[in-house]
Amino acid sequence: MNKMTARASLQPARPDSVTLPRSPTDGRKPARRIGLFGLFGIGNYGNDGSLEAMLRFLRSQAPTTEIVCICGDPDKIARRYSVESIAMNFRPKHRLLRWLNTLCLNIPGEIVSLTQALRHLREIDVLLIPGTGILDDYLTGPFGMPYWLFRWTVLARLFGTKVGFVSIGAGPIKHPLSRWLMKMAAKQADYVSYRDEISYNFMQSIGCDVSQHTIFPDIAFALPAPATFRPPRASGSVLTVGIGVMTYNGWRGDKANNSAIYEDYLAKMARFINWLITKGYRVRLLMGDTSDQATIEQLLEALYGAQPETSTAPIIAELAYSLHDVMRQMVDTDIVVATRFHNIVCSLKLGRPTLSIGYATKNDALLQSMGLIGFCQAIETLDFDLLTQQFEKLVANRKAYGDGLTVQNKRFREELQNQEMVLLNRYL
Repeated sequence: MNKMTARASLQPARPDSVTLPRSPTDGRKPARRIGLFGLFGIGNYGNDGSLEAMLRFLRSQAPTTEIVCICGDPDKIARRYSVESIAMNFRPKHRLLRWLNTLCLNIPGEIVSLTQALRHLREIDVLLIPGTGILDDYLTGPFGMPYWLFRWTVLARLFGTKVGFVSIGAGPIKHPLSRWLMKMAAKQADYVSYRDEISYNFMQSIGCDVSQHTIFPDIAFALPAPATFRPPRASGSVLTVGIGVMTYNGWRGDKANNSAIYEDYLAKMARFINWLITKGYRVRLLMGDTSDQATIEQLLEALYGAQPETSTAPIIAELAYSLHDVMRQMVDTDIVVATRFHNIVCSLKLGRPTLSIGYATKNDALLQSMGLIGFCQAIETLDFDLLTQQFEKLVANRKAYGDGLTVQNKRFREELQNQEMVLLNRYL
């Protein structure tokens, strides 16, 4: 893994694979064929971590189950997790064919997508959506994920394939058509669990019948902790603060019209890191998505100029390729300040008191469930003075907050085990 004490160039992500329990190869007929649907393989470590948590569960508790992943990048997921994978939506690879498809209003591509979905769903007994914030429209319009999810769940229901949403996040869904499509997708499910009460309440608010729905923790909490885990440093030691960055350009990701949001965030984070260094802290920068590599480079350049590699400032920045890498890096931290939801999941799982700079209320709900209410801010209205006050309060009481996280993590593990029993009884 590439380590930087300043802005040394970030290298492209290396090919990655994950060792999971393997399904038996002794010729036994699979008891079930299960499809796992989600935006996996697109560079978001939280999404892939959610998939991995479900794969670990299925391969350990139902080893004869045959699994197919319906995802964003089938080649990457098949290589990383050794699982059969198909694209959730057809997209011509050749530029000319893409142009012709666009010229024909995407009708040829939609016909291919429908045909492929029908062919695969005939062979799938259960379609599961494992974790992620699948029921929001962040960075997508109605005819992206909202429609793709609608297509697969409605067709699954027509074929008699059971549909389950497992510990998913919901809301906000800002476009009216996206809201209708996602509500209809949820209505096809015979099992729905949300990762927080905010998601449950949001779906209820848009007219979804949630009377049979339930709430369980995010399934990424079921991932194994790093083998090199260590407790936080003792009082009086030099503490390391993890700073989880995000390339955020507004809800729609419109760089042209929302560049000021990103630039303001970058400037305030650089100011906060400088403040931490003057207070005697070490800083470790953290990623949560491949797009965050550029943000780390820009942040270090903002801190140290054109040649920061000569700096002796106590900053560490390493590339990450998965939630496992993120957690291994977080082992070195004592307190975390982060934006991405699953960076926060990782820090809380490791018992690190955490402060959120979020772009949606899902972060607030997670911290509240872990006894850290009052340590949240919104990325678009980030207040530097409040941030330093929140941080100092977190440091002053980190032992008590850490003890509380230990208790809550135990409760989360027990609740996820209960959900696994529900899934086993219902589908396997």
